[in-house]
Amino acid sequence: MADDTGQMTIDVVLSDKNPLVLSGLKQLLTDDERFTLVATVSDGKQFLEAVERMPFDVGVIGWVMPFCDGRGVLERMRDKPDAPRIVVYTGSADPYVSREVMTLGGAGFCSKSEPPEVLLDTIASVAGGRMVFPFVDVRGLDRHPLHHLTSRERELLAALSSGNTNAELAKQFDISVNTVKFHLRNLYDKLSVRNRAQAVALHAASQNNH
Repeated sequence: MADDTGQMTIDVVLSDKNPLVLSGLKQLLTDDERFTLVATVSDGKQFLEAVERMPFDVGVIGWVMPFCDGRGVLERMRDKPDAPRIVVYTGSADPYVSREVMTLGGAGFCSKSEPPEVLLDTIASVAGGRMVFPFVDVRGLDRHPLHHLTSRERELLAALSSGNTNAELAKQFDISVNTVKFHLRNLYDKLSVRNRAQAVALHAASQNNH
């Protein structure tokens, strides 16, 4: 899209479950003449609908979102021709998330702990055809005893280790209790453990090794 001076700008759609985050990002992009904010949405399903309705250059999405999370969005867009480039903007400190975003075809990753200017520069770089990811020592990741878990399973395991009940996990991740139980069964199978206590002990041992 062209601005008032006729210069082309980068069209962006934002998706985040937190309205305060959306409000802050909206102001951030509006104040930067490089960008045109096309739309803001609060979940992955709405973001995918926006992709179908309108053309834009870059989508900035959260990783944990209702209805369809960041992983689900990336999976659905992998084979879509002329899809916008995706930057995942998340507060997750899990080093596996950025690697998973890259594997799923995302173009960039930015942590919410970074200064706002880092996100803006990431969006601009991605729009220019580059990929932007933090450095990850993949050798260390491969040796991690939990390396074969999905990001959601690792998030559940970390929350489980904090003593959260299944109901509390369901509320935290905006999923049903039955879905929590399904994920936990898969988690136990992958870790070759039989119960919550063994899974938590394995997580604690892994943390002590890092």
